[in-house]
Amino acid sequence: MSSNNFFHSPELYHILEKTSGYRPFMVVAEDEKGKVVAHLLAIIRRRGSLLPPYLFTQGRIYGEGEYDMEKGREEVFGRMLTLITQKFRRNFCTWAEFSNMGQKMFGYRYFREKGYFPVPWQEIHNSLHSMAPEERLTPKTASRIEKAYNMGVVTREVETLEELHAFYQMLHGFYRFKIRRFLPKEELIEEIDASDNGKVFITLYKNKVIGGCTCVYSGGKAFLLHLASKRKTYKALHPDTLTVWQAIRYAYEHNYAHIYFMDAGLPFQKNTFRDFILSFGGKPVSKYRWFRFSFPTVNKILNWFYRE
Repeated sequence: MSSNNFFHSPELYHILEKTSGYRPFMVVAEDEKGKVVAHLLAIIRRRGSLLPPYLFTQGRIYGEGEYDMEKGREEVFGRMLTLITQKFRRNFCTWAEFSNMGQKMFGYRYFREKGYFPVPWQEIHNSLHSMAPEERLTPKTASRIEKAYNMGVVTREVETLEELHAFYQMLHGFYRFKIRRFLPKEELIEEIDASDNGKVFITLYKNKVIGGCTCVYSGGKAFLLHLASKRKTYKALHPDTLTVWQAIRYAYEHNYAHIYFMDAGLPFQKNTFRDFILSFGGKPVSKYRWFRFSFPTVNKILNWFYRE
């Protein structure tokens, strides 16, 4: 079957296969005639930590996969989930996480059967098809963008490996102490930039990189994956605002229907990053993220804590 979802595509599989610290695997479902009717890309990645156990592995899946069938999708997903969970267990994954599910309740029964628990999550996206993005900006955000451009800030696609490296160094410093953020390898950023389905944008002031983000494009939608800026050093220039605005404008000008902000909806009542993203006129949508920890006691406690 053909693939229209970048997060479950052979292209992403091969990108991750070449990236150190990542181990992708594709689960495939066939019908009785041997025709592939569904596939799902799962990722095992190693991560270092300043706290014990210092080095651990995480299982990660974005979305429910792709299906070439109208009925029985959840049942097929349930079978693939069984294989995925076994794979994560055999590779000693500390925890597994599913996010960006198309429908909130998709696979609910099968997740529960396999010991996963849901955490309420606000996913944020901007609609780009009904009105120009300028019309959705708050007055404060619109004013910041105009002032920064008047002061000489430039936003554009990355053009050289030196610029890409400068962005990655900034991303490394920004993500280093973020417990919930997973720092990608530099070669992964390079592969995204080289892909026809990816872009790296940077914000510059006096030829210095002060902001940047990575985006991928799939199924008529844009996804902002990583964002970093020197907003404290260049507070008056608001490089984080200019960087996000560049990503939104590019998606709008290239006729993408929506832009989604990955990891913008952490489930806390006070979340400055979520409020920042919402200032661009985004819409929060209530979803679930599904987690499963390999330590039974920890998983049981968290399951109880996030009980509905």
